[in-house]
Amino acid sequence: MTQISILGCGWLGLPLAKALLKNEFSVKGSTTSIEKLSVLKNSGIEPFLIVLTPTLSKGEEARTGNLTAFLENSKVLIIDVPPKLRSSEKDPSTKLRKTFVEKIETLIPFIEKSSIEKVIFISSTSVYGEDNLVVTEETDLNPDTESGKQLVQAEQLLQNNPKFKTTILRFGGLIGEDRHPIHFLAGRKNLDNPNAPINLIHQKDCIGIIIKIIELDCWNETFNAAAPFHPSRKEYYTQKAIDLNLDLPEFNLEIAVFGKTISSSKVENILGYTFAKPKL
Repeated sequence: MTQISILGCGWLGLPLAKALLKNEFSVKGSTTSIEKLSVLKNSGIEPFLIVLTPTLSKGEEARTGNLTAFLENSKVLIIDVPPKLRSSEKDPSTKLRKTFVEKIETLIPFIEKSSIEKVIFISSTSVYGEDNLVVTEETDLNPDTESGKQLVQAEQLLQNNPKFKTTILRFGGLIGEDRHPIHFLAGRKNLDNPNAPINLIHQKDCIGIIIKIIELDCWNETFNAAAPFHPSRKEYYTQKAIDLNLDLPEFNLEIAVFGKTISSSKVENILGYTFAKPKL
């Protein structure tokens, strides 16, 4: 039975772990919450309390839940830790928040010394910026947010390391049965960018694509992943509000700004993946 370690059993990582168990993998999972350890254990996941810090000495490793034990005997590591950048984490000399990249730098030596052979890094399509074009994996990276910039650096650190194989998975906006942007946008006024295409992906497809990568042994690759469904923000969110009987969002139509359209053709062609939720 192949063992997989998932760093970050949150909104995506926990249901992913459960899906992997159903597919007869053994799973180790990490959380930053003591209360969640029992949730992981009761789900059949070997739980670890791990809080990555920008620097990690040997003495500090026990405090983070023992990264060595978390990676031990696993062949695949899935990194699903978003760059949560707080103002308190800014570098005073540059005013840029670098701690996410530093955390990945801290993690890499532990991967190198472990049994891990393959890594999946969950990234984001924010690495491309917002140019008005159809984006493929060959499109130049041009992040316009600090989190996007740090994701690019983290991707490069992992993919350039010769001691393990890394596949990068860049997801569009994440949605699920319990998570949808319309609940935040409903009833709001003067929303920008009404004509920009949506680039969303359902939790079920996130999980399906990750499992497909593992099953097909598809490594040292980069994949974009967003549902092949790109109506405008105004069209989509207005209809979604109607469907859910929510207050309609109102958009500012005076400023015509557009945005990128994420192509997932590589996921469909190389992995042979068919989206379970193509229309969202």
